[in-house]
Amino acid sequence: MPESFTCQGRLLQPADISWLQSWIVDHPSWSRYRLACELCKLWDWSTPTGQLKDFAARSFLVKLMARGLITLPPVRTEKQRAHGYASPVSASVVALQQPLAITSSLAELTPLSLSIPAAGSSEEHLYHHYLSTHHYLGFQRTVGENLKYLISDHHGRHLACLLFGAAAWKTKPRDQFIGWTDAIRSRRLSAVANNNRFLILPWVRVPHLASHLLSIILRRISADWQHKYGHPLHLIETFVERDRFRGTCYLAANWKLVGQTTGRSRQDRYSTMSVPVKDIYLYPLTPRFRELLCHEDRH
Repeated sequence: MPESFTCQGRLLQPADISWLQSWIVDHPSWSRYRLACELCKLWDWSTPTGQLKDFAARSFLVKLMARGLITLPPVRTEKQRAHGYASPVSASVVALQQPLAITSSLAELTPLSLSIPAAGSSEEHLYHHYLSTHHYLGFQRTVGENLKYLISDHHGRHLACLLFGAAAWKTKPRDQFIGWTDAIRSRRLSAVANNNRFLILPWVRVPHLASHLLSIILRRISADWQHKYGHPLHLIETFVERDRFRGTCYLAANWKLVGQTTGRSRQDRYSTMSVPVKDIYLYPLTPRFRELLCHEDRH
């Protein structure tokens, strides 16, 4: 074991690892989720609104186990379905939400309505159904800070779904554009969100709708994030598979193309896995984004 090392921004000493392993052994009935939640309470890992950062804590524990420093209990697979987001949506409900082709002009559909589905609501289940059924990447259980938007026209017909979640941990073009060092990035990353799903429903064919939706959401997302999580956003990012999409709607909404990914997965320890190369687009939410993202916290 190294004398000291950093994991997810936390400096650990050998005594910390010894205590952590003993603490895990002392609670043999606790699941990984319970361990993560209790660790958050012990180490005061929470958001400004008091929500436990249990996903970050679970990631921290798994990384330590991968290094052979601690032993975690097995994953409890029997409860995964109960906690998942694959709740069924009845065929009758889906049918009501699938209108005939919408080919109107944008002006004929406005004003648009943006809703943030409540957790566990029928609207959220329908949102998940849309992404699972119609987005080429599907939908996976969302962890960490995130916002879901379901967009309807003034007739109440659903048009699109957008999902914003945690930013990528590290990507060179973005970090250089901002002016981040590794140390500052680890402290300020929560002020950046990633638009990781954008779906215009397949029966909707409305020119300029995509860029219009981006413009509307970018005007409100920081306030929505502040309301939900107690802190604002200063920059939005997205990654577009360049062999599949041209990124036209992002360019039309004044996003900036800053570079490409390397075509390697962050899960690839030996640089042997190839993944699609993606264009990296950024949208600053304020002209002072560099100052806000690079200042040192004073507390």
